[in-house]
Amino acid sequence: MTARVADHTPWCGRDHRCGLGEHRSPEIVIDLPGHARAVLVRVRTAAGREHAEVRVRVALAPGEPAARRQLAELLADLRHTVTRAAVTARPRPRKATR
Repeated sequence: MTARVADHTPWCGRDHRCGLGEHRSPEIVIDLPGHARAVLVRVRTAAGREHAEVRVRVALAPGEPAARRQLAELLADLRHTVTRAAVTARPRPRKATR
């Protein structure tokens, strides 16, 4: 099933990335060769809900204690980032008018 061009969002890839009613942007890549890579894709589902899909790959230290510290710090940073993004997306309460 092929989507009509008029159905595409302004930011979607308009190619094989779109399918089953879902629209996907081209990948935005942050690459630190040998160290880390992050890929972000904006997605609009068939239901109309928009999401950011993020994949992260980080090189871990060879020693187990250091690798575990890295993972703990990565998870803490991701939790902070996801929480901040979720709070930003929440509508703010309106001020009462007098």
